[in-house]
Amino acid sequence: MILLGVLAPLAFMACVALGLPLWWAGAALLPLALIRRDTRALARWIGPPAALLGLLTLLTRAEWPLRVYPVLNNTAWLALFAWSLHHPPTLIERIARLSEPDLSPAGVAYTRRVTQAWCGFFVVNGLIALATGLWADSRTWALYNGGIAYALMGAMFGGEWLVRRRVRAREAMRHG
Repeated sequence: MILLGVLAPLAFMACVALGLPLWWAGAALLPLALIRRDTRALARWIGPPAALLGLLTLLTRAEWPLRVYPVLNNTAWLALFAWSLHHPPTLIERIARLSEPDLSPAGVAYTRRVTQAWCGFFVVNGLIALATGLWADSRTWALYNGGIAYALMGAMFGGEWLVRRRVRAREAMRHG
């Protein structure tokens, strides 16, 4: 999933930078989706539809199937994070417990809020991906979905890391 998640946007951007037809990025999406043998839930959800979109892109030489991929990706991530909100522990709590097995109740509440924030991110990002897929030109679509969306995701990760440091420091002051 990580390889697909990294190479697909790079393929979009490479096509735009080199002046190639955007449907060529389907050539990257198809084999990456087909070779995935990952058993994680998200990979099972997104692999077959991504392969189908890549195949449709190559067969039709049209951009529209490729433009669906970022919407599919955001929808899959939203479903995974939202599912974990209704079937605790949340995804963020599970990740947090890898380094902190005895997570405090305050930590559990914090990880729940972070999971909710990621759900909001995937809703907004997915809607922008849909809007650019429907109405933007190829360059704008590729710029947002192959670059800006990932920069925003990085900013979200970084911002959460900074907030978490403050929350932990405040927690330590209360109990230390």
